[in-house]
Amino acid sequence: MRLYLSSFRTGAHPDRLLALTGGRRTALIPNALDALPTGVRDNALRRDLDDLHELGLDVATVDLREPGAVARLAEHDIIWVRGGNVFVLRRVLADTGADSALLDLLHGDALVYGGYSAGACVLADDLSGLARVDDPAAVADPLTTGLGLLDRPFVPHVRSPGHPETSQCNAVSAAYDAAGEPHWALRDGEVLLVDGDRTELLH
Repeated sequence: MRLYLSSFRTGAHPDRLLALTGGRRTALIPNALDALPTGVRDNALRRDLDDLHELGLDVATVDLREPGAVARLAEHDIIWVRGGNVFVLRRVLADTGADSALLDLLHGDALVYGGYSAGACVLADDLSGLARVDDPAAVADPLTTGLGLLDRPFVPHVRSPGHPETSQCNAVSAAYDAAGEPHWALRDGEVLLVDGDRTELLH
């Protein structure tokens, strides 16, 4: 299994993302933004497309709600799942069957999963702590169980004063600390890298 999980955007180590794969075909998954107005969503996606194109990747936006989109995931070398609302993203993954498809592809080491913020958070077992940051009520029947690929919750934007959600994320991390619960707390720029049996936090 190969994962490149950034706190924000492509992070400070995009060379390590490229080193995980010999391919360039990248699917940009926008669905964490589904609850936002179209204009806001489109502007955010343009920034993501620019970031990924700057790395030399061949990028296509793949909306998981479109017919046949989940089946096309296997055609890519990298799946890049951007940030937004983790509960919105989780609901779409469940409703489309993309969660099961991604788990099969990743356990088979068929591609690299990359992403940031909500796109990384959704890989943990338990998402409930993130309700301090993202509104679960943005979707009907929100799910608080993630995909279970990480050994602990992922908390982005911690101690990142340039990010508008840093105070809420600091509170999430502090609550985990108070409960004695291990978690990945990343500042913007940092990346959690998983390559087979090796897990590395890149500062």
